[in-house]
Amino acid sequence: MASLCEGGNEPPGSLKASNVAEIGDSDMIFGEMSSRIRHRLPGIHLTVGENLGKNPTRSLPSKETLRGHSDSSFRGEGYIKCCVGVRLCDMYSNQELAEIHFMYGKADGNAALARRLYQERYPQRHCPDRKTFVRLHYRLCEYGKFNSPGLGRGRQRSTTPEIQEEILEAVNMTPSISTRRVALQVNVPHTTVWRQLKEYQLYPYHLQCVQALSPADYPARVRFCQWFLQQCGVNPNFPALVLFTDEAQFTRDGITNFHNQHVWAYENPRATVPSHHQVRFSLNMWAGIIGDRLVGPHVLVNRLTGQAYTNFLENTIPHVLENTPLINRQHIHFLHDGSPAHFSRTARRYLDRRFPDRWIGRGGPIA
Repeated sequence: MASLCEGGNEPPGSLKASNVAEIGDSDMIFGEMSSRIRHRLPGIHLTVGENLGKNPTRSLPSKETLRGHSDSSFRGEGYIKCCVGVRLCDMYSNQELAEIHFMYGKADGNAALARRLYQERYPQRHCPDRKTFVRLHYRLCEYGKFNSPGLGRGRQRSTTPEIQEEILEAVNMTPSISTRRVALQVNVPHTTVWRQLKEYQLYPYHLQCVQALSPADYPARVRFCQWFLQQCGVNPNFPALVLFTDEAQFTRDGITNFHNQHVWAYENPRATVPSHHQVRFSLNMWAGIIGDRLVGPHVLVNRLTGQAYTNFLENTIPHVLENTPLINRQHIHFLHDGSPAHFSRTARRYLDRRFPDRWIGRGGPIA
């Protein structure tokens, strides 16, 4: 509020910045200023929100409204010369501010001459007063920008370099630590930790669930990748000749992601999701992909055994390959995972006959 007085010549009874601290009533202060501005400039409207607290919601004049009134309109009320602390960037665009400062430099620091040059160059624009040229040059020299730090932004946040180092060190030592625990360790607000991590472009990435592997699985995977790359080098169309297959089980409960499911309401509707049903059922589904074509899905028996899986392959694979050109059928590779039913002797024997040296899986020619 100290920025309210930015020029002298206050009329008797005007509200000075020195009296703001003594009064301490932002509602009364802003109401007084609003009534005087409306009386002086009918086109300007200032409003205060219902819940003022420490940060009242204020509706300030727009740039077009400010430009529509000459500077002399504000001189009668010197304490609102900058319109209740409105920043320069709210009254002028960056291009206009740059042109104002350019004229001040062209006039070699003579504010009166700079004002005349600006008015001659831009006769259609509102011409700022001399103090605006001086104030703009001072702020560029002092702060390196058009507006002084903190003007119109309320309370300033300050975090010392020591606190920043403690926050970054805590995250570096334990990347999975929560921001609230860091706030307790460093003894700073929780929002300060979030702000510092955001300034350093740190993002809390979520963990991903992956297949657990045994030590013997890693060399096998490397060999398979090397073999696959070799086949692609010989035949660039090789991935389109692989029949990728897999099974999935669907239950009545399904999978519920409570992180993304919510209900918008004014009051808690106590919404629920039925789960753990007493009467349960499930379906085993099989599907495959070859080239750009989806194969299936097909329903499997609930209890998949080696013999049941072999019977399924004998009855399904011929129909799956009906639409595949005959020249490609001789080079198709069949791929499935290493579940117990797939590893059964009967299933492996059928695949050896149907895809000799061309099926991929546990216990097969290509593992």
